[in-house]
Amino acid sequence: MDVKLYKVKLLTVVCEILAQKNVLGILERHDIRGYTTYEVHGKGARGIRGQGLQNEKNAKIEVIVREEKLSGVIEEISQTMFADYALVLYVSDVGVVRTEKF
Repeated sequence: MDVKLYKVKLLTVVCEILAQKNVLGILERHDIRGYTTYEVHGKGARGIRGQGLQNEKNAKIEVIVREEKLSGVIEEISQTMFADYALVLYVSDVGVVRTEKF
């Protein structure tokens, strides 16, 4: 089987649960409608997170996006959220079979 993969980006945001709504709003403003969210926990610069009260939990948001939309999303998240929220953002190269979804 010879399946063609198309190059796109996987944007991953790990943030405190209180920031999740803001991140999803930024995605919507950039006309990105599809994403996957998870409730996660881990340990980082601010200690162990995600095992206590609801507002102390973390969220992981994954979105596959075309490269031309990526820089605007990253810029808005970094300019409006980095100062106020515990947030990690990273980008990976991925291949998809159906590009019309993105």
